[in-house]
Amino acid sequence: MKRIALFPGSFDPFTKGHEDIVKRGLKLFDEIIVAIGYNSKKANRYFDIEYMEEKINQTFSDTPEVSVLVYNELTAQIADKYEAFYILRGLRNTTDFEYENSISQVNRDLNPKLETVFLITSAELAAVNSSIVREVHRYGGDVQKYLPYDL
Repeated sequence: MKRIALFPGSFDPFTKGHEDIVKRGLKLFDEIIVAIGYNSKKANRYFDIEYMEEKINQTFSDTPEVSVLVYNELTAQIADKYEAFYILRGLRNTTDFEYENSISQVNRDLNPKLETVFLITSAELAAVNSSIVREVHRYGGDVQKYLPYDL
């Protein structure tokens, strides 16, 4: 049986940190689905969701084990739909762990087949997060070194 992992997030934008988690996750899983979810806490996206889907597909165009989908339902439900028994998440710090741990427990309650696998972010990418990249970009700063694709 294929080991399929779902890597969910809003990816607004998808950063080199996200790319690193996917590439390292491929050592553990046969297939990774990058799942761009609509986050109810984020009313307005900075980058259009279809644009981000295109850029992530471009980033992994030479990696057939990685696919991208956009979803608007519970992560536990979409994982079940795609027979992904693993959720892949990256952790930069203890704050991330506290947040992700709660989500992991709820996902497993909703879908008992799910296991969440956490990878610690590579040290050189730990300071990169989508919120910071958005702010730098919003005020005209160069964000290219944080992204695995050209804007």
